[in-house]
Amino acid sequence: MIGETHFTINYPAIASMVVPLEAGADVSAHNHPQHQLTWAPTGLLTMGVGNFRWVVQRSRALWIPGGVDHAVFPNSSVAMVSLYFEPDDCPLRWDAPTVIDATGLVGPLLSHLVTIGADAEDHRARVTAVLWDLMKPMSVATIPTILPTDSLARRVALAIKKDPADPRDLEDWGREVGASPRTLSRRFRAETGVSFASWRTYERLNAALPMLGMGEPISRVARAVGYGTASAFITAFRREIGTTPASYFGGSGAQSRFTRTPDAPPPGGD
Repeated sequence: MIGETHFTINYPAIASMVVPLEAGADVSAHNHPQHQLTWAPTGLLTMGVGNFRWVVQRSRALWIPGGVDHAVFPNSSVAMVSLYFEPDDCPLRWDAPTVIDATGLVGPLLSHLVTIGADAEDHRARVTAVLWDLMKPMSVATIPTILPTDSLARRVALAIKKDPADPRDLEDWGREVGASPRTLSRRFRAETGVSFASWRTYERLNAALPMLGMGEPISRVARAVGYGTASAFITAFRREIGTTPASYFGGSGAQSRFTRTPDAPPPGGD
């Protein structure tokens, strides 16, 4: 989760900005009344809303509705391009975070919009009108990142987030934190909505997405998140996300089994 909202910002006089960020220079949870469209022409960042995260890079931008709490997690050195739109002036009625296809003309339009000065409102309005016509949602999966609240289960979860390749099972973790495997199993399911095995799979896939987005070889990503072979990783990716890693970042992914609505509960099952 991104935690409690730390602050609110209002951008009534700012139409766009480019913010250079370094890996690890996270932007705390915040909101603003304006809609935000964020893109990363170089590098990669992750944006979090509630229990879900989205990867933003050259081929995909992210729409955040006004008033929605969100945080930013740069995965590399990145120039974060953000455009802001007053809800009353916006023809789009997307009320949940929405991934936008930034290929074709959308990316160049976003790059151009951030160069338009405040004294060129008519020009900005014409370019923005073209952008509205070209913006198309992409069908992508979002994977829940719910942490258990129980102190012992949370210790296990945080250790796995730190090292998703850790192979220890519930018996091993029980000895580590001083709880029975059955107790840990019950607490994971009760507090995250899924089994320990499913939670760990989701966390491994969440850790894999930024690496895949930066073009890391699948075999290297698979090992980094705890899979012995690339084929085992691809099987898990396809099972949980509904498409292959290559299709996911190629923009041809299948309809996700997970909703983009931040308040939706995570799917069950092992």
